[in-house]
Amino acid sequence: MIDVKAVFAAVAVAVVSTGPVYAQSLEYWGEAGGWDVLVDPTLGDGCLIQAEYQDGSLVRIGFDLNEGEGYVTAFNDAWGEIEEGGIYDITFALDGEVYEGTATGIYLEGVPGADIYFTSSDFLFDIAARYTMELSNNSGPVMTIDLDGTMAGLEAALECQEENG
Repeated sequence: MIDVKAVFAAVAVAVVSTGPVYAQSLEYWGEAGGWDVLVDPTLGDGCLIQAEYQDGSLVRIGFDLNEGEGYVTAFNDAWGEIEEGGIYDITFALDGEVYEGTATGIYLEGVPGADIYFTSSDFLFDIAARYTMELSNNSGPVMTIDLDGTMAGLEAALECQEENG
C-alpha cells in the first residue's frame, strides 16, 4: 500500500516556479477506478487522473510539481461566461461537507474551466474517500460528479508520481 501522505508531502515540497500552463497533449500512463492516469509534462511531469462525465464535464485531479501543490480542474462547454485568469469564489461539497475556495478561470481547447489549487493533503483524502462532489459558484451548483473509483485512481496517480520522480 502506498503511503499517500508521504507522497503528497514529497510533491508539496517540489520546486516552485511560474504559474501553470495546461497541456493540450498529456502522456498516458494507465487507468484505474474508471479514471485515466496521465502525466502532464508542462506541470513538472506531475501525474493526474482524468474522467469525462455525461454532463460534458472533464475533471482532472493531480499534482503540479512546478507549484508543489495539488489541484482539481474541471472544464465544461456549457459554462461559457468564464474569464481567462479571472478569480471566482467557489464551494466544494463532498458528500454534503462544504469547503470554500477560489478558482481561476481557464480554457482548454476553447472549453471554459475552473482551476482550484490546494496545499492540504487532507483535502486530497477527502475527495478520494467521498462519493459525490458538487462544485458551486455564487449562482449555485454548476457540476455534480460521482467520485466512485477516485481512491483507486489517486493511488495509481501516486504510483505514477513515484515512477516519474
